[in-house]
This record gives sequence, structure tokens and C-alpha cells, in this order.
Amino acid sequence: MKKKDITILLVDDEPDILEIVGYNLSTEGYHVITAENGLEAVKMAKKDKPQLIILDVMMPEMDGIEACEQIRKIPELSETIITFLTARGEDYSQMAGFDAGADDYITKPIKPKVLVSKVKALLRRLKEKEGKEDIMKIGNLIINREEYKISLKGEELILPRKEFELLSLLATKPNKVFKREEILDKVWGNEVVVGGRTIDVHIRKLREKIGDKRFKTIKGVGYKFVD
Repeated sequence: MKKKDITILLVDDEPDILEIVGYNLSTEGYHVITAENGLEAVKMAKKDKPQLIILDVMMPEMDGIEACEQIRKIPELSETIITFLTARGEDYSQMAGFDAGADDYITKPIKPKVLVSKVKALLRRLKEKEGKEDIMKIGNLIINREEYKISLKGEELILPRKEFELLSLLATKPNKVFKREEILDKVWGNEVVVGGRTIDVHIRKLREKIGDKRFKTIKGVGYKFVD
């Protein structure tokens, strides 16, 4: 997909952020559209179907967390990548963002060139996933990659995007130990800076939902999915 065919929705209630970030992304060749609050963002996302949404958290009308939750309920936007860009760096705010379905979390201030690099890393995930089955069946667990849904013992569960992608990666090769570096590269992108606890937090949430025995920690190395 060419840059001019990629639409990025930038959402922030600060005009300076919209202008500076929007300018730098447009200069790179991306099609950039903007919104000033979460409510407007949801409407624009439905209409323009962007490939990437960059959301501020604290906004009038509807905050970024709620906007993210609303967007994640729209089926045709299941492949859209969502990242938060905000001055709030507290752990609880980051976890709330991931729980709402965000793919990443970028803390401002950030240099424009660094932001552009992170955007490029995020957009790499849009590349077609060659050689991957749309539906995987492992015992009583069914993973539907196309619809981003899983079924456990006949009960359908919808996971936040990053939890789904982490589960999907580990389940592609049951009993294989995936190193932490490989997980970060394939799920988050190796140019995207995330906290050291990010993988651990997502594994903990998957254990709560899928079952503790399904995931084994290999200390100092990484994780594996047990079939």
C-alpha cells in the first residue's frame, strides 16, 4: 500500500499538536485527517475508515479511551491500528488504553522525526500476513484471525487487539519458546518503544481469560503456548 493511499486520523484538542504532527505526517506523503474530540473522531473513523488513528486521551465531548472503545466496536475498522499520543504517562492510563483496544501508547512531547518513525513501524503491521491460516483450532480453542475473535469451549470471546495478536503468535507454533525480543518485534514492532512489563501484563490477562496452564514462562527467555 502506497503512502498516499494510507489515511491517518489525528485526534487532539490542541490545535498546535494537530498542526505540527499533521504537517510532518503529510510531508511524509500520508493522507491526514483531523478531529478535535473523541465524538468527532468516532464519526470520522466510520466515514473515512483510516488505517491508523492517533488519539489523545484527555479531550472534551468524549475522551480518547471511550472513543477507542467505540471504534473497536465497528466491524469494518477491525484492522485499524490505534495508538494513544498523550502527555499522561501513568501506568494506569496506559493499561486503560490497552484494555480499550489500543495497539500502542506514545508519550509526548516527542520529536516529529521520532513520531514519524514510530508511525512507519505501526503501519508495517498492515502488510499481508503470508502463510497464516485464518482459523486455527487447538483443542477447545478456536482462533479466527479474520474476525479477530476466539472461541473457548464453545463460548465466544473478543480480546483487545494486542492480546489477540499475542495469543495468535504464540499459538502458531504450540510448545515453541518465543523470545521476548521476537514477541516485541512481531506484535509491537521493533521500532516502537514499549515498557518492559508490556508483554508480562498481556500474558497475565490472557492467562485470566484463556487459562493459566496454556501459557508457560521460560525465565530469562520468553513464553510458549502449551497445547
